[in-house]
Amino acid sequence: MKKSALSIGVIGCGNISGIYCRRIKEFPVLSLAACADLDRAKAEARANEFNIPTVLSPDELLLNPSIDIILNLTTPQAHYTIARRALEAGKHVYNEKPLCVELHEAKTLLKLARKHRRLIACAPDTFLGAGLQTCRKLIDDGVIGTPVAATAFMMCHGHESWHPNPEFYYQHGGGPMLDMGPYYLTALVSLLGPVARVCGSASISFPTRTITSQPKAGTLITVETPTHIQAVLEFASGACATIITSFDVWGARLPFIEIYGSLGTLSCPDPNTFGGPVKLYVPGKYDWAEVPLIHGYAENYRGLGLADLASAIRDKRPARANGDLALHVLEVMHAAINAGRLGKYIKIKSSCARPAPLSLNQNHSL
Repeated sequence: MKKSALSIGVIGCGNISGIYCRRIKEFPVLSLAACADLDRAKAEARANEFNIPTVLSPDELLLNPSIDIILNLTTPQAHYTIARRALEAGKHVYNEKPLCVELHEAKTLLKLARKHRRLIACAPDTFLGAGLQTCRKLIDDGVIGTPVAATAFMMCHGHESWHPNPEFYYQHGGGPMLDMGPYYLTALVSLLGPVARVCGSASISFPTRTITSQPKAGTLITVETPTHIQAVLEFASGACATIITSFDVWGARLPFIEIYGSLGTLSCPDPNTFGGPVKLYVPGKYDWAEVPLIHGYAENYRGLGLADLASAIRDKRPARANGDLALHVLEVMHAAINAGRLGKYIKIKSSCARPAPLSLNQNHSL
């Protein structure tokens, strides 16, 4: 194990685990110690691929005293159970997004973390990448003045044409808001601060879906969760944002995220990536000029938030992708889905601090 590194136990060895394992190897603060999956063959395959020394069952990994942090890469429906057991076993936790499916479960996890004096953090960590960190500095430096509004759009036609097991995207706990919303909302909160209230609408445009990907081509999916959600977010700062997340749109050419300030406009990159481009419009100064990225981590660095969590544990400071941020984003997502059904604004009860930006000397030092 690397000197002073924290040991990582991975639970869930599906598709996303590959990039996590690859990047964990690059951070001195992390040591990839063990992995587990309900399908042991998947865990053994990852262990062979990345030279992970130990393959365990999920139960064995959760109880292993040598593991410092559980990296929870299970499906969203299992996030709560695995994270709760890990905290009760005295582990720190880093969950894939979302923190969990239900808001009351998220609140329980944060209470458990405080009770056991452990930290819990959660993806996405893309807001720590070079693209959105450059956006953060431009906003903090006042380049576009005071942010007054924003837009965010994630629109596609779902995952049944390419994903080998797309059913869960259309079940409770899935849908475009809980699946992709964390990227967009985490980015917005990191740039603009917490959300105060939400209104919106949600619908199911296609009550069934036919899988066209292998190996389940021809299988019919009954859609159980809204697949087109649009919402208006009012931030505590006074800024207002419009967001649409949809699995019901065949094509769109709208921007990923734009921030509109009193002096200019900032075009932000895809929040599901770590890099750019970042573009700026300020009358008389920048005519949609592309801004050079001033931070590191422009490539796919999933695991950056995990490394920051480990550094936070070592340095006794809050993690940037912390549980308060993840809970706040989860509450906003549920409010966006429920606002249309209730026909009114929903006040957001939780809040969080804007995560501290990465300093320029932290480009590759976690």
